[in-house]
Amino acid sequence: MTTHLDPSPESMYVEELRNFQELLQAIRPSPGALPQLPGLDIAGLTLPLRGQVGGDHIIYIDFNRRYDLDGRIAAAQAAGLTEVAENLEQNRHRAGILLADVSGHRITDAVYAAMLHQAFLLGTRYELDISGEITTRLFEHIKTRFYESSHFNRYLTMIYGEISHLGRFRFISAGHPPPVVFSRKFGKLMGISKDRSVTFSPVGMFPSSVGMDEKRHLPNYGYEERYAVNEINLLGAGDLLILATDGFFDHADGNWFPAPFESVLSDSCDKSAADICSVIQQRFLRFAQPVDDVSVVVIKKS
Repeated sequence: MTTHLDPSPESMYVEELRNFQELLQAIRPSPGALPQLPGLDIAGLTLPLRGQVGGDHIIYIDFNRRYDLDGRIAAAQAAGLTEVAENLEQNRHRAGILLADVSGHRITDAVYAAMLHQAFLLGTRYELDISGEITTRLFEHIKTRFYESSHFNRYLTMIYGEISHLGRFRFISAGHPPPVVFSRKFGKLMGISKDRSVTFSPVGMFPSSVGMDEKRHLPNYGYEERYAVNEINLLGAGDLLILATDGFFDHADGNWFPAPFESVLSDSCDKSAADICSVIQQRFLRFAQPVDDVSVVVIKKS
């Protein structure tokens, strides 16, 4: 006679956690997702604080491989949407990168990253249909959607930017650390003026004032002003653009950045973006034990 025992609460918890991790692993970028553009070399890394998943999230948009640009351009031209077709054509020469950091250090905080992942990629398709490119309108709607489905103390910081094959980086920031530029010619980090790194409140804190639906209900703390687009140009061969979450910049109580990190880049700037990421990871972990999720994206101009 075989006796079937009900699973223990502990085993059920372990199984549910494994299932949750598998779901989140499915939306993490694979090495093949890295954008490929002439004149640029892009790589990234994520170090979750607790196990395989965390609150940091990276999305890469290689427009040439992710979308049928030829088909979209032909459809836009057939419909007489000349401006949409022209914008779609420009996507051949640029790639998008979204980096987000969810508040909190629990594994389940990563569900917010999953929400952003789906909202952003679905919205991107509509943006290409309507405008032929990703506009700030998408992020205004995401801002309101997260505000309506979260509490004031539950939010995420985010930066989304598009890098062109010429090295021009245009981006918006929602409470996220600004990009960092390393000059190959001068061998050091270069300061970015505040007017080129304007940021707004984290996603989830305030709704947008953009759109008809948003104005039907008055928020408790007012609306957020519209996103402004920043622009940075990588002018020299070998220059590096670094995007990272606050767990990277605040590492070792702020002693890691800028001097030790600048030294890492000075030692490794002639390597590929992927190898630079490897060196960063090794030196970062050697410097001190992380206390937060950490993500870094390296963009190198050829």
